[in-house]
Amino acid sequence: MSQVAVIGARTAVQGYGLAGALVRVAEDPEAVRRRWSELPAGIAVVVLTAAAETALRGQLDADDGPLIAVMT
Repeated sequence: MSQVAVIGARTAVQGYGLAGALVRVAEDPEAVRRRWSELPAGIAVVVLTAAAETALRGQLDADDGPLIAVMT
């Protein structure tokens, strides 16, 4: 079964766990990159905070990766 993951600052992502998303708190760019690299197989969608998307620029271009959504 596919799953949704959410990466970003605690205050922005913590509520997504209530909906069943895999929440990965990352408060700085290095933590974002680490959380991204640790995502398990089967993740279909990753929701990123704007800061997390900035930290991952250049790593999100893979055609075979999960669908990416960025919070506004």
